[in-house]
Amino acid sequence: MSETRRHNVFIIGLDPANLSMLNAVPDADSYAFHPLLTIEELQEGEVSVPDLLAEARRILDSFDGEIDAIVGYWDFPVSTLVPMLGEEYGTRTTSLESVVKCEHKYWSRLEQAKVVDNCPRFGRVDLDSDDPRPPKDVDFPMWLKPALSYSSELAYGVADMDEFREAVKEIRAGIARVGRPFEHVLGLLDLPPEMRDVGGQVCLAEEAMTGLQAAVEGYVHDGEVVVYGALDSINYPGSSSFLRHQYPSTLPDAVIRQMHDVSRRTMEQIGMDRATFSIEYFYDPKTQKISLLEINPRHSQSHAELFDYVDGAPNHHRMLSLALDKDPALPVAGGPYRLAAKWYYRWFGEGRVHEVPGPDEIARIEKEIPGVRIDVVPAEGQRLSSVSQQDSYSYEVAHIFTGGDDEADLRRKFDRCVAALGLTFDETAPGGRDLKSA
Repeated sequence: MSETRRHNVFIIGLDPANLSMLNAVPDADSYAFHPLLTIEELQEGEVSVPDLLAEARRILDSFDGEIDAIVGYWDFPVSTLVPMLGEEYGTRTTSLESVVKCEHKYWSRLEQAKVVDNCPRFGRVDLDSDDPRPPKDVDFPMWLKPALSYSSELAYGVADMDEFREAVKEIRAGIARVGRPFEHVLGLLDLPPEMRDVGGQVCLAEEAMTGLQAAVEGYVHDGEVVVYGALDSINYPGSSSFLRHQYPSTLPDAVIRQMHDVSRRTMEQIGMDRATFSIEYFYDPKTQKISLLEINPRHSQSHAELFDYVDGAPNHHRMLSLALDKDPALPVAGGPYRLAAKWYYRWFGEGRVHEVPGPDEIARIEKEIPGVRIDVVPAEGQRLSSVSQQDSYSYEVAHIFTGGDDEADLRRKFDRCVAALGLTFDETAPGGRDLKSA
């Protein structure tokens, strides 16, 4: 290969915000980024994995050049398309089985229980039963969630049987949208005995965890598990919905070391390699124990700005390096800010959004407030319930990234951005409220 030829990297679901971050990685001029499938094809309605594969093959086969890497940073189906296409086109990726072991929440818990001491009690809920019941030995309060979902869609915290039955009703109605295509992927694997009768349209129940939420990001390179960052996850008061992710974590070093150790053992058990991951945790200050909440077997694109603000380069650098068999370590000294946060400006109630600023207005706000970037989620006049990939309790109306010298600086910038956006809502259902300043 000529030393001057740029690496052709195909990005499944390439979007403008992430293209900007990809172009900010070290040695970005050595890459040529190519879109592969659209966000609408990948995330709207019930997807067809065979149809997506066929369209991806058409695009790749018509490309006049070498295909050096195929990567992605979205949940299912992107997370599974990357290894499937990687195997066909000879690009570096982890195995499909390792991804599905993480994506399938029930299978993931079975694997975690083999190496992690503090797993919550969990089990399956029979959605076909006339009278579904919680699994034996799983007590309230608990969480019900499909084996696979987008974000926290169809995930419900329940405190009693009335809430349990209502959650089962909602999950029954919506589980097929992702569960049915997920079953196609499961059918490609040689499943172990404990998974052969489970399928993709299964509901998991697990006892609720308590404590402070945090997450780690890492990668596996030639069998070595490396955790390169820890973040705090702060919820809106009295809610399970995220207010912000903040980097770096303020948890004690000993706790972060625990998360590193559990992450290493878990990913070795899963068998992931040549890929990035993130793992969410709870830390209970009373017991000083950590509990593993969930594994995301894909690159955390939503934190790219945080790493850029603090470390001096987006974490996309690691995804690209692994795909091209390069050293994923970050080759820069640091960024302009001590702290960074991704804020979720939410509306807790139905409504339509109005006075949505256009790109020029958003660019003006970002220029006036140094160290911020804004993504407004809904379009002008859009009903919030029609926005895809929302959790079960709120609607995301904007993502606001801030870099600052301390937490107070992060908060001031967030509040200034919310005021400058000037979003308004109508037709709000009873109880709907804006908790941006909670």
